Amino acid sequence: MEREDLYKKFEEKNKAAEVGGGVDRIKKQHEAGKRTARERIELLLDKDTFVELDKFMVHHCVNFGMEKTHVPGDGVVSGYGKIDGRQVFVYAYDFTVYGGTLGGVNAKKIVKVQELALKNGAPVIALNDSGGARIQEGVESLSGYASIFYQNTIASGVIPQISAILGPCAGGACYSPALTDFIFMVKESSYMFVTGPDVVKTVTHEEVDKEELGGAYTHSRKSGVTHFICNTEEEVLMSIRELLSFLPSNNMEDAPTTAVSDDRNREIEELQTVVPVDPNVPYDMKDVIEPVLDEHYFFEVMPHFAQNAIVGFGRLNGKSVGIVANQPAFLAGVLDIDASDKIARFIRFCDCFNIPLVTFEDVPGFLPGTVQEHNGIIRHGAKIVYAYSEATVPKVTLITRKAYGGAYIVMSSKETGCDINLAYPTAEVAVMGAEGAVNILFRKADEVTKQNAIETYRENFANPYRSAELGYVDEIIQPKQTRIKLIQALEMARNKVKTHPPKKHGNIPL
Repeated sequence: MEREDLYKKFEEKNKAAEVGGGVDRIKKQHEAGKRTARERIELLLDKDTFVELDKFMVHHCVNFGMEKTHVPGDGVVSGYGKIDGRQVFVYAYDFTVYGGTLGGVNAKKIVKVQELALKNGAPVIALNDSGGARIQEGVESLSGYASIFYQNTIASGVIPQISAILGPCAGGACYSPALTDFIFMVKESSYMFVTGPDVVKTVTHEEVDKEELGGAYTHSRKSGVTHFICNTEEEVLMSIRELLSFLPSNNMEDAPTTAVSDDRNREIEELQTVVPVDPNVPYDMKDVIEPVLDEHYFFEVMPHFAQNAIVGFGRLNGKSVGIVANQPAFLAGVLDIDASDKIARFIRFCDCFNIPLVTFEDVPGFLPGTVQEHNGIIRHGAKIVYAYSEATVPKVTLITRKAYGGAYIVMSSKETGCDINLAYPTAEVAVMGAEGAVNILFRKADEVTKQNAIETYRENFANPYRSAELGYVDEIIQPKQTRIKLIQALEMARNKVKTHPPKKHGNIPL
């Protein structure tokens, strides 16, 4: 065979591989409002940086007529490229090939990329659009999933792992995304469920459609499975790029520092009046957080789930920080089961990847009631204090108003390892609010005595000065100086070294 013929044959095979399941199936994918695997990767990565691996791999299944069809790539497109000039690894299920189902061969493609990402200390991004396990391959498909889950687990805390759900994700396929750090979903075209509507109806006799059972709305608001909900695939892919800009490539590096034109010494006069004088009046904690950050930009994580807590990323003087906050505008900012899980996992992610933590605190306590107690608020609430205590990154806490009881302790208090604790003059650090304390201490007293006691309690305890006298608050600050005070505290703690006793790992209450 002539050299030109060899090259021509390669070009033909290469072209055939790049059309996946064929023109008709690609057309169906587009008609469903979805991009193909390669189109998604092209949009996600910097232009002309994608290097595809294992383009010609095919399955070796001979069951149920599978031996009669072989599509190069076998339903997964995988490789590496760059985002903002930084190395990343990516794999995308190709729904045009066997419905993107997972078999033994394409599982090996995914595992190869996961292993390369781990060895090279770079993030790995999974673009999910799959019918799940390839039934024709039986246990070989299940083995493939197990291998992927194992790599997810080994890479956890070493490299960032991000999952985008861009179509169906059912059965065992859900657990790889669940093991990654962040999940993105698209409204009305993404679905995640362990068992689909038909199985649910058969087993429990419940009538439910796939949107209600496992759509983006359900998982972003009710279950807390997904961290971000987007309107389009393009928004998902651009949001992944944005998220990565706040993160280091691996656990041995720091997040990239960005050039900043925002004055580090900028005073924020409007903060002087954000926190109401009346402790029972709500306010939006984002009105404190956003003006403090570089360019007023806050990249919120899980904005629709457990809205009594706020978590997300921002920058202070060009450096990434993880923000954790109570939200007085929702359920008065109390801590409940969902808020505890949301906060604890975010803290642990930031600690894994050397991202300092800034906590904005206004918390009246844990949510009372039989529902919370019977569902384990003690166990879930303990996750927060565990996560904060375990974290060795720089930690700065600002108490804006209420810091009551056990909730004060768990929200990154001085005693649980916070480096710098700041407070506004409006801060109240106490075992509980004045009314609650007086009703216990003076339960048999008349109303006049109680009112006098409430005033005395507020004067003595509903302020930050007792805590400052004891060294539990390091500095009381003017609200308008919040930005520079946080920057100074983080700069002070930049070279912090904190080690724990030797151990395999702790046993966080789960």
